Order: sequence, then structure tokens, then C-alpha cells
Amino acid sequence: MLLEVRGLVARYGAVEALHGISLDVAEGEIVSLLGANGAGKSTTLKAISRVIPPSAGEIFFDGVSLAGLNPEDVVQRGIAQVPEGRRVFPGLSVIDNLRLGATPRRAKRAEIDADLEEVLGIFPVLRNLGGKMGWTLSGGEQQMLAIARGLMAKPRLLLLDEPSLGLAPLIVKDVMETIARIARAGTTVLLVEQNAHLALQIAARAYVLETGRIALSGAASDLLKSDEMRRAYLGSAVRVEPSPTIPA
Repeated sequence: MLLEVRGLVARYGAVEALHGISLDVAEGEIVSLLGANGAGKSTTLKAISRVIPPSAGEIFFDGVSLAGLNPEDVVQRGIAQVPEGRRVFPGLSVIDNLRLGATPRRAKRAEIDADLEEVLGIFPVLRNLGGKMGWTLSGGEQQMLAIARGLMAKPRLLLLDEPSLGLAPLIVKDVMETIARIARAGTTVLLVEQNAHLALQIAARAYVLETGRIALSGAASDLLKSDEMRRAYLGSAVRVEPSPTIPA
């Protein structure tokens, strides 16, 4: 397994947000984390990336413990996180935002330039926007920029937190298709997503969190057909937008 989480506990002060969850992500997979707001999905990603130090439990990446590392160390190990809300730097151009994503690698300029060309090939919409300021982009373009910036860290594992948040259904479809392409190109993805239906279409497996505990898990195709999943999570607890099907 590329990522192994065992008995993860995370707290915000005296409040325990994660109650000993365990999950796995194999290399090359898209794995989705689903659940209602406040279930602990974003906290799980923050604990993996060490933005929030876990209170208990173990996290292994490629067989090596992440204990004691800071977020920059985690990026250098090969894990990059695209946070909820995109957080594009508004005073920087698209190209400068992308170059900033490569900063933790401390790579040579020529290597970064080559990676920039590769990323712009994945996100052709950004190529013609290179000189524009981040704040001038549409919501969908900003989300593409945020994901592209994450890829500039050359991660083996990309953590995506709510990439469809606030986007129109057709834009969400484009974002999901891009995530699927990224995975097919070799980057493993752990996806926190509110659009359960589309997330399950592109994922190999999924975990459903409920108040800091894993309530359901399994193959994404099985969860899509599960009466329990449909009744409890595809109904009201997890918002499902009417969206076109993502091609395989």
C-alpha cells in the first residue's frame, strides 16, 4: 500500500474529530472520502499532510512512518494537498502560482520549466491565462489552477479537498474528468468530495465517514448500488448534484 492510516485520532483542542479511523490507498488508485459536513473528511487530509498533528495512531507512506514530520517534509516525501476553497494567490499570475507549487522541491529552474510545460499540457485552459492574476479567473479556472499547482510538487499522492465546491455541474464534470486523467497518468489520488455520485464514478474504492468514524467502505461500484449508501448518504447526508456521467 502506498498510504496506510491506522487508528488515527485527531483533536481540535478538547474536541475529538477523528476517533481511531483506518484506511488504505494503493498506488495508482483514486480513493474517495465521503460523508456529511463535519464528518471528519477534511480533518483526515490535514492529519495525513501534518497540517494537524495526529493525537494518536500511525500514518505510513510507502512503508515509512510520517510521525514527527512537518508539512513541508511531507510534501518532500511525495504528498501534496489541494485545500478546500482553492486558495489561489490573488496577487500572483497563473504562472507564478504554478511555480510556487514547486518551491518545496528545491529543484533547478530547468526542471521546473519542464514540469510547468507538462502541467500546462494537462490543463490547456491555463496556458492562455498564464499572465493573468489569480483573482481574475473564474471559479472553475481557479480550481484547475489549484490542482495544477499541487501537481507542480510532483507528488506520488495528491490529496484533494472538495474540488467541486461552488462550481456549476458542467464545470464539476470537467474537474472530475481531469482528476481521472491525472490518476491514469500515474498520480494516486485521495479525494474528499461532496458530490458522492460523481466521486464514486471515478474512484476505485471509497470510505464513508460519520462523526469521525468510518461507517461504510468498499468498492465504489458496490457503494453506488448499495441500498444503505443510497438511503443514508446519496439521499440527504451527502449532496448529489444532477450531473453527466464521467466516461471511463
